[in-house]
Amino acid sequence: QVQLVESGGGLVQPGGSLTLSCTASRTIFSINAMGWYRQAPGKQRELVARFTSGGNTDYADSVKGRFTISTDNAKTTVYLQMNSLKPEDTAVYYCNVMTSLRNNWGQGTQVTVSS
Repeated sequence: QVQLVESGGGLVQPGGSLTLSCTASRTIFSINAMGWYRQAPGKQRELVARFTSGGNTDYADSVKGRFTISTDNAKTTVYLQMNSLKPEDTAVYYCNVMTSLRNNWGQGTQVTVSS
């Protein structure tokens, strides 16, 4: 089973930036989707951004123009560059890699946007 390890979370002021990273313990094959989700207190987990095997890049409407997802060529690390952060971006951010066999999740990294 592949392990996903996130890093880069923390406390940032409104308008600031953070970059999250998610590294897989090994090369992953048969990827259907790879990306980031988040869960705020009292809310359901929601999609933030993802790549799909069909070549699409999906973003939540709330982050379009502010967040950018990227990956290395080997697709063992996926990044989320977050700019112009808002208090409503505060959440635990989870890395996700969905394959034909399994839906893999990281342990999550806390992002807090507050002055």
